[in-house]
Amino acid sequence: MTAAADLAIRMARATFNRALEEANLNAIGPLLAMHVVMVTGTDSAVISGRKAQLMAWKREFAARERMIYTRTPDSIVMSPTEPIAMEHGRWQGAVDGVVQASGDYSAKWRDIGGDWVIEAEIYLTLA
Repeated sequence: MTAAADLAIRMARATFNRALEEANLNAIGPLLAMHVVMVTGTDSAVISGRKAQLMAWKREFAARERMIYTRTPDSIVMSPTEPIAMEHGRWQGAVDGVVQASGDYSAKWRDIGGDWVIEAEIYLTLA
């Protein structure tokens, strides 16, 4: 993997984390592929498509006790044959700074025109 691709994905993840903290839908949209798929950690709900995911985040942002999610990459593996990469790491959700849930995740990224976007994410709730 090139160091530039690794850094670009880590920076995109940091941007996504910041957007979640700030409830900034406009910053999340460009980080998602049009047909992105997310499988949630606890109930394995499938959220398919950029529009559906943005609607889900909008609902989350409106919650009275808003959970703030943070994803922390442990590793990023670049495909040697395609402009794709797999991110593995840990996630947590906190309300008022108190962690309510956490676990592991994997995210598939694709380089589209020089921008890394998320194509798929799957979460596992461990606590």
